[in-house]
Amino acid sequence: MKRLEEVNFSGKKVFLRADFNVPIDKEGNVTDDTRIRATLPTIQKILKDGGCLVVASHLGRPKGKASPEFSLLPVAKALSNLLSRAVPLAPDCIGDETYGMVEALKEGELLMLENLRFHPEEEKNDPSFAKALARGIDIYVNDAFAVSHRAHASVHAIVRFVPVCVAGYQLQQELDYYHRTMEDPQRPMGFVIGGAKVSTKIGVLENLLPRCDLMIIGGAMANTFLKALGKPVGRSMIEEEYIDTAKSFLEKAKARGVEILLPEDVVVAPSEEAEPEACRKVAVDNVPNDVMIFDVGEATIAKWREALSRCKTIVWNGPVGMFEKPQFSKGTMDLARFISSLKTLTVAGGGDTVSALHQAGTYDKMSYVSTGGGAFLEMLEGRELPGVAALKDCGKGFSQ
Repeated sequence: MKRLEEVNFSGKKVFLRADFNVPIDKEGNVTDDTRIRATLPTIQKILKDGGCLVVASHLGRPKGKASPEFSLLPVAKALSNLLSRAVPLAPDCIGDETYGMVEALKEGELLMLENLRFHPEEEKNDPSFAKALARGIDIYVNDAFAVSHRAHASVHAIVRFVPVCVAGYQLQQELDYYHRTMEDPQRPMGFVIGGAKVSTKIGVLENLLPRCDLMIIGGAMANTFLKALGKPVGRSMIEEEYIDTAKSFLEKAKARGVEILLPEDVVVAPSEEAEPEACRKVAVDNVPNDVMIFDVGEATIAKWREALSRCKTIVWNGPVGMFEKPQFSKGTMDLARFISSLKTLTVAGGGDTVSALHQAGTYDKMSYVSTGGGAFLEMLEGRELPGVAALKDCGKGFSQ
């Protein structure tokens, strides 16, 4: 897989697949430009080297039809502000007018294409659409880790129609940190996993079990594990069909000598809408029948902090409580602040985890925060992402 430094961009038409699927308010302003900023080093490298840059992305779910509410115009404006230069937006991502604009690009100039998902062929990984996107393009750059788990035309099929394919800085950084945490970690290696369901995370748990020394399980998914151990969970969310799976997993972990830590005390309430005065802390052996578990308690966080302080590598995916509600946010916030304070390699990923880090004010204190949600999770499961695999097959059957 080629890196940016291995390629000469001067005078070349470059197609950059970015992930600018960012939140936009009703006034048409980008409210979180994290993903745009993540791609700036790649954009600046290509432009500085004299490349003629074509930037492509999707935005939202327009369901294969052009829709003003999903136009990339606000993104083009945001990128223009960040680069301090004009970023023109093409009327479409393919078509004669767009091709004319691409052909007219001079060295060091850039153009943003309109939303790729205005065409249903994008999500269908249609070869003809991919070939149309690649028309006149000399070099393809994938810097869209967050969509690289999707076999879409601009991520997967397009590589067949471009002679040179490269991983952008952001994608390469994601892969480098994956290697450092998953394939060659400094030990002890600790993994913190939260979220709602065992069913969506069991693949991750199974893949990471032989790779880590410590695994901390929190969030609503911990309820199923607690139930598997015979603990009372009241009316808490559990997955009955995964209780045996949880038991089996705990047995495997014990056999491998991997330390598993579950909540020891929890914050319970009659419902998620309960007022703070209706919330209370109880030991996991004493959860009443008429309440639900929404957060972990202070004794649990203290135990987890002590265990994590021994680790040299930590990966975190998923909040350990319903942090969106102030009365149930303390566990996740305390954990975020502690992990980010450690002088060790700390990597986090997943949409809710990123939101929690922002809420705790610790996003910039982590060693690395992945820009991908589903892609990060699939890598943790040990799957090869279609977009990454495609870069290795660049130019096979190349024709334009």
